[in-house]
Parts: sequence; C-alpha cells; structure tokens
Amino acid sequence: MLIGVCGGICAGKHAIQDYLIDRHGFQPLTLTRAAATPSVEKSASDVHVPEMKDSTLSISTFTHVSELVDFVTKNWQTDFVTTCIHDEAIVDALSHRPFFILVHVDAPISIRWQRFKDRCARASLTPPTLEQFVLRNDQHLYDPAAGLAALASRARIKLLNNTTSLTTLHTSLDTLNLTDQSRLRPTWDHYFMTLASLAARRSNCMRRQVGCVLVREKRVMSTGYNGTPRHITNCNEGGCSRCNGGGGGGTGLATCLCIHAEENALLEAGRERVGGGAVLYCNTCPCLTCSIKIVQVGITEVVFSQSYYMDAEAAKLFEKAGVKLRQFSPPKEGLVSLCDDHAAALTFDTKAFTNGHAGIGNSQA
Repeated sequence: MLIGVCGGICAGKHAIQDYLIDRHGFQPLTLTRAAATPSVEKSASDVHVPEMKDSTLSISTFTHVSELVDFVTKNWQTDFVTTCIHDEAIVDALSHRPFFILVHVDAPISIRWQRFKDRCARASLTPPTLEQFVLRNDQHLYDPAAGLAALASRARIKLLNNTTSLTTLHTSLDTLNLTDQSRLRPTWDHYFMTLASLAARRSNCMRRQVGCVLVREKRVMSTGYNGTPRHITNCNEGGCSRCNGGGGGGTGLATCLCIHAEENALLEAGRERVGGGAVLYCNTCPCLTCSIKIVQVGITEVVFSQSYYMDAEAAKLFEKAGVKLRQFSPPKEGLVSLCDDHAAALTFDTKAFTNGHAGIGNSQA
C-alpha cells in the first residue's frame, strides 16, 4: 500500500505521515521537487522554514515519480507513505497503480497560519503576517501549473483536520482505519453494495433512491432500482401521485405505483434462476412487503447498508423464515471531520491573530 497525503501548508500532512510510520510501520518516501520552493513555505524574510524530522529515520528519496512507482511495485509487500504530491502529474502517475490511495487533508487557514508560526518559532525565524500567508497560500494552491486545488476532488478520502490535539487526531485516524486493505481491493460485500448503490442512482422515485443486486456464487444475476413500471410515466415526472404528494413515510402505500428495487431484481431474475444460496444486496433494508417476496423465492441471505423504518418487522420475518439478515458498513470515504469538541467551539479573533496572541496546541505540518 502507498498512501499519498496532499493538502495545503500545515494542514496536517506530516502529522498523518508520522502517524502511519509510528503506529503502522509505514516507510516514508520522498520525491525531489523540481520547481522552486513555494513562497508559502518561507518566513517573512523569504527563508525556507524546515520541518522537524527524525534524523534517525531512513527515508528513500527519488528524483522522478517513475522511479518511486517502480520501487514501490518491486516492494509491494511493504507499506509506504509520501507527502510529496507536488502536482497533478504525480497523481496521474501514481493513480494507475492498484496499491495507491490519495488522501487530502485541510484545515482552516487561521489554524494553519498558527501552526506555521510555531514552525517558524522552532527555527528562530520571523513568520509572515496573516495577510502574507493568505496571499502566498492562494498563490500556491491555485497556480495553474501545479493544480494543487484540484487534487481534493481526486482524493478518495478528504480529512478536515481542525483538531488542536495530536492525541485526538490519532484517535480519529484509528477509528477511520486508513490502512484497511479493502480500500485497495473491495471485499465482495463492498463490491456488491457499491453496485447496489450505483443502481440506486437510476431510480426515478421521488421518495427514496433504492438499488438492489441479486447474487449467487459471487455472480450477479440481476439488478433493480425503484420507480414506476414500464410504459408508465416516471415517478419524478409525475407518474406516481402518492410519491409526488405530501405526507410522511409509510403513508398511502396502497396507492403507490412505484415498484421497489428488490421487486425489480426478483422479477428480472425469476424464481427458477434464483435457486438456493442466493444473496440479495440492497442499499436500504427491505420493507415488509419485499421481505415476504424475498422469502418466497428462496433467498438465503440479505445484506443491507442503510436502515429503514420497519427494520425490526423485516428482521422478525427473516428470522422465522431462516433467512440471514446483516448490515454492512463499508470503510468511510469522502469528507471526514477530525475535529474535537474544543476545536469546534473555538472562535478566532482576527485582531488577536494579527497581533500574534492566539494560541493553538500541538503544531501539525
């Protein structure tokens, strides 16, 4: 596994790298930066502000990303981490490999400035003013040649790191489980649930998007999503008056024209094809009506992701019928907040920051 960590200056990239090295035995990799040191990494006198590194740590350094990729490929059983994501070209080269995961980390600029001031103080250098830091930060992120601002959209995991404590950061990362191998190659549950979620995007129901995949012996037999029957106007175009009207969930079901995702998948497969040992994956726990049909066609296991308001009733029915029911939660991806209660409650006074009086705890690079 190779985890690449990108983000703005002092967002927490090196704190995450150190966590992976100390807690999970990752090996750091460095890629020589071809371009000049960006001004955002310099003090008020334009002197580069060094990072605090463990001089006893062995670090492999490469002059070109192709060398780094080749090295990791040959040593694929070792876990690596790098913060040297200098531009989109590096991400392009790494993204072709199945062992690479891109993580983006960000934090409020007021916190990042304070962390950078702490770094300057350790090096006995004068930090830039807040205004200088903001302008340099914008120049660094939005330089069209580097395209760093666009990297956030390419990251599989986006971390909001406004915590003031390294202990809290580590606890949050423990919970997130960045090193889960299924992030590289999804488990069968993750794979089929992803297909069910993708099918749900085809739903035209105005109430809820539900997707379903019917599987036997790890082979997809059919998929389904909820919406009005064929030759009937789509629900989102006014085809079902019940879904397009008001009322809470579970009301007026007798007048609903939408076929549920599970029903569509079962109709597509047919009872003869289902046979024994079939597993139904659905992004939402089946309703009682669908549960009855699932039992009738001989499904042996139902796996769902999101809860529904009649989960308990469905669970009782499945238990009586000998159908296994379980919930699957894939590794968390997308935007993940690492903030603690103290950080969330902080209010930043611009004047205090300008005068250098605001204090943030453990510095993170």
